[in-house]
Amino acid sequence: MNLAGRLLAQAVLRALLTVGARDLALKQARRQLARDPDNRHALATRAHVLAAQGRQAQALPDLVRLVRLAPDQASAWFNLGYVQADLGDLAAALGSFTRAVDIDSGMDRAWYGLALCHIRQGRWDDAVSALQRNTELQPLSPHGWYQLARVHLERGDAEAAQRVLVHLNSFEPKVAAQLQRETSLRLVAG
Repeated sequence: MNLAGRLLAQAVLRALLTVGARDLALKQARRQLARDPDNRHALATRAHVLAAQGRQAQALPDLVRLVRLAPDQASAWFNLGYVQADLGDLAAALGSFTRAVDIDSGMDRAWYGLALCHIRQGRWDDAVSALQRNTELQPLSPHGWYQLARVHLERGDAEAAQRVLVHLNSFEPKVAAQLQRETSLRLVAG
């Protein structure tokens, strides 16, 4: 397929995903891959749709192939890590998320994924490091802060968790209230 044809095919896939036509996008990606098995955009699209449909095991081979074709593409490694974590292969997911942040240290989602893997393994100090990097990159996203407070509690550092709660409440009071409901943390008036 020539460059113009490939660009048009990519535009069609993007348009189908934009309007929520995932099944049509999946069919189109399969057709493109039948003609060009190394079409990275079609591989990524098919994997994305399959994972969004809860079919992670089917998405996995496409993502493995994608990182082989594009070993320096951080987003491919992130997506692979996400699917590996969903499938319970935490060791592989840690490797994939680590590769993603090695390529792009500013990829906040990969730091968050790395932290979640560490949390699932009870590796609290590693989780704190990853969450601190995630919250530096996304200071107004409540997810990293919420997890950071919970990890501090797991480590037995209620004081650090309390500081995170206060900070979280300053910009996301609903999430801070949820954290209070789920833990022993409380906001102190004054």
